[in-house]
Amino acid sequence: MARDSEEWAAYYAKTGARPPRQTLLFALDQFDRIRSAHGHLAVDLGSGGGRDVIEMLRRDWSVIAIDAEAAAAAALTARDDLPEGAVLETRVATFEDAVWPECDLVNSSFALPLCAPDGFAAVWEKISISLKTGGRFSGQLYGTRDSWAGRSGMTFHTRAEVDEILSGFDVEFFEEEEDDSVTPRGESKHWHVFHIVARRRGD
Repeated sequence: MARDSEEWAAYYAKTGARPPRQTLLFALDQFDRIRSAHGHLAVDLGSGGGRDVIEMLRRDWSVIAIDAEAAAAAALTARDDLPEGAVLETRVATFEDAVWPECDLVNSSFALPLCAPDGFAAVWEKISISLKTGGRFSGQLYGTRDSWAGRSGMTFHTRAEVDEILSGFDVEFFEEEEDDSVTPRGESKHWHVFHIVARRRGD
């Protein structure tokens, strides 16, 4: 359902103030253990209000933030906690249409399920191809027992399908969660979520 710019702005203001996702923090910590972040490039798919982007910038990463909503880019660039000298580029595009260069990290927190089923495989292939050897994906996929399962324009996976998607990766963090809570918009929801950090293997 389409939402006007004021509603998106309110949503990004609310969610952008929250702390970064644990999957992102785990991935960044893995990089920190082996080398400096200087020169590293991350792509954030579905950047929203920037809760994850700010953390990457704070750790000296360069970031390309991609979101289908122009309001997301506006909210991110207007933040008063953008680190001084941050290397940030915002792009307005759907995941299906977006293009990005080779990178060290693709982060997508609770956003990839917004791909339509007929476009998900191509988006995942773009993610895989763009990651350097040793690069990481951090983010979430939705399971088939999620209460939104069956919604038009969204993709849901069984555990076996997730395992297949990650077959070219070394999985460093994996948690399957089922929980009843509310969405950021206050709607009751049953969540079935796969939390993932995975490292791309060499060819």
